[in-house]
Amino acid sequence: MNLDTIHHVYFIGIGGIGMSNLARYFKNLGKQVAGYDKTPTALTDALVQSGISIHFEDNIALIPVNFTAETTLVVTTPAVPKAHTEWNYFLQNHYYVQKRAEVLGWITKDSFCFAVAGTHGKTTTSGILGHILYESGADVTAFIGGVVENYNSNLIGNGTKITVVEADEFDRSFLHLHPDIACVTSMDADHLDIYGTSDAIEASFVAFASKIASKDNLFITNDLPLKGRTVAVNQIADYKAFNIRIEEGIYLFDVQTPTEILKDFRFGLPGKHNLMNAMMAIAMAKTFGTPTEAIAKALQSFKGIKRRFSYQYKSKNRVYIDDYAHHPTEIDAVHQAVRELYPDKKVLAIFQPHLFSRTRDFAEDFARSLSNFDQVALLDIYPARELPIEGITSAWLLDKMTNEDKKIILKNEVVPTILASDAAVVVTIGAGDIGEIVSIIKEALHEND
Repeated sequence: MNLDTIHHVYFIGIGGIGMSNLARYFKNLGKQVAGYDKTPTALTDALVQSGISIHFEDNIALIPVNFTAETTLVVTTPAVPKAHTEWNYFLQNHYYVQKRAEVLGWITKDSFCFAVAGTHGKTTTSGILGHILYESGADVTAFIGGVVENYNSNLIGNGTKITVVEADEFDRSFLHLHPDIACVTSMDADHLDIYGTSDAIEASFVAFASKIASKDNLFITNDLPLKGRTVAVNQIADYKAFNIRIEEGIYLFDVQTPTEILKDFRFGLPGKHNLMNAMMAIAMAKTFGTPTEAIAKALQSFKGIKRRFSYQYKSKNRVYIDDYAHHPTEIDAVHQAVRELYPDKKVLAIFQPHLFSRTRDFAEDFARSLSNFDQVALLDIYPARELPIEGITSAWLLDKMTNEDKKIILKNEVVPTILASDAAVVVTIGAGDIGEIVSIIKEALHEND
């Protein structure tokens, strides 16, 4: 099956952040797109508004009748349960069924592909790079694992010659891609429920890196056991950010490349981790041949990713920031950015752990990271695709933390907890459904602060 023979694309789990941008892509190509998801969300609402048919009941009678096996591509994710009625219907009736990762592999094979890999930083780095390429006039489509503030979308552009994709290590998905230029931002242990050991994770990244023909087109941090061009902030590297200043909350910095020094880049996202993400995007764009002036202009105008250190509320009394962080390294990055911006302020962190297995595997690191905040409130663990694990609870994690001011709360206690706190800075953290109450928190702060 190829693009010419595909007239219809059906998504099982269409509301996922990665699935929804693929649905938009096929809609942009003129294909008829439809799909199923478990529950309505802001993402599914936006897809429906764009003309995509979506239903929320696992029922084959709701599949459009003109979506035949001969003309339809069916896209699934590993999160779809094997007992799913529609999925089994498509398999039994010989539809062309592919995982999302396989479809991305197919798309990237026929385009010039930028692939952004790493256990942290993929979404922001991809968003910055996609924005740079799009703003420079490139014929690009960038598939982003978050909603980019500049576009209010997780898809940038509608080009066919160049693609930017997040190279996701989950389920070894990134091994389906065909990257021409790539980076690896980090290789921390994660997804141990899939890999088992950190050595297995490292081996998968090595396999991904081997897919890039020229090591001059692979960008890595100094500490990774891979061969490629190094990228760093205030360290010796092939691409180095230095002379870093902060003026009115904006980073100003210079960049040293293998051949020249580029002066006075401006970048508005806080935290050294975001400066590193920007450096990866700069290195890839420069290697591709994007003019320095276009890179600098796009970098300065990049507004960030929703739920990535996303400012939700600011007043003279209180600042509220929301972040998707769900791994100890990401929580450390949030903490570093908050302390850099608000060094003398008390900080309340409200954290929703994501996955029982991740909470178990990184419990000591989570406890250490969360103990850095002045006040912490933990929600129950968000299960996502998992069943509970005996003994692994938020209360168990709380006991490991050293904060004097720490407690367990329910979701309906989040707003009262914030309003009762004397913290000047509030951060909500987590990759589960905590993001759904952000607007409620904002409204409460507007009314009561």
